[in-house]
Amino acid sequence: MTLRLHELGVFTWAEWAECLGQTIREAQAAGELEYRDSYYYHWLAALERISANKGLVTDRSLGQRQNEWDIAARNTPHGQPIEIKR
Repeated sequence: MTLRLHELGVFTWAEWAECLGQTIREAQAAGELEYRDSYYYHWLAALERISANKGLVTDRSLGQRQNEWDIAARNTPHGQPIEIKR
């Protein structure tokens, strides 16, 4: 998704790199431990941040989608694709 949004001109790669770097610095300053998968979570947080900053999503719509995902994930049998039903 990040690459596609960049290709569509939503943000420059320099903007993305700054946003990701800032997200990682904030996590480190908050004392978050480094785990093998933490880079993924920083990437996701940066994507959410830059998407909100560019007006692609609102905090409310992002929260709604996260809630819908959590519900769908809890109700999906292991090994099956997760589908958000609206």
